[in-house]
Amino acid sequence: MEVSNTINCSHYNNKQQILLVGEGDFSFSLCLAKAFGSATNITATSLDTRADMYKDSKDNVEELERRGCTVVHGVNVHSMNTDCRIVRSVLYDRIIFNFPHAGKHQEVVRGFMRSAREMIKSDEAGEIHVTHKTAHPFSNWNIRTLVGDLYCYKEVEFYTWQYPGYSNKRGSGSDCDSSFPVGKSSTFMFRKHWYLCLPWY
Repeated sequence: MEVSNTINCSHYNNKQQILLVGEGDFSFSLCLAKAFGSATNITATSLDTRADMYKDSKDNVEELERRGCTVVHGVNVHSMNTDCRIVRSVLYDRIIFNFPHAGKHQEVVRGFMRSAREMIKSDEAGEIHVTHKTAHPFSNWNIRTLVGDLYCYKEVEFYTWQYPGYSNKRGSGSDCDSSFPVGKSSTFMFRKHWYLCLPWY
């Protein structure tokens, strides 16, 4: 369905095909859906197979689905480009992974990047966004070095107030449903190198 008016929420809009990876209670996805008035352009996924890890996730998922969002649990970021539940005939404009350090590690990010690059558009419309803490010791991750043949064209500071209703989650341990201080964080925006966007003849 053609969307006539562009509605923005920070770096995202209702005309983009958006894939969210590693959603905790799906509150980030729901924030975008509420801003856009619909979620038909949003595919929201969690790494967990359980849908009840977070107290608000059931209500959030139900609202997302009422708004037309596709919700998928138990996605493997290393092989998501072959997961028929989220692979689309149209490539994504944005693939978003917020705070992958929560119970995860650098190899998860590397695998995510390798997989995500196959699922974004090959022109400047296709971007992968990773939001991560930038203060020590998280700065030692060197997010920019985990991206293979992608390049970081922009880094912008991240603030939770930009996303009303978003509640970041620890994601592991006995207090997985609690939030953690975001502190100094950035969204790193990656694109394919220009030579990877050239058509093959």
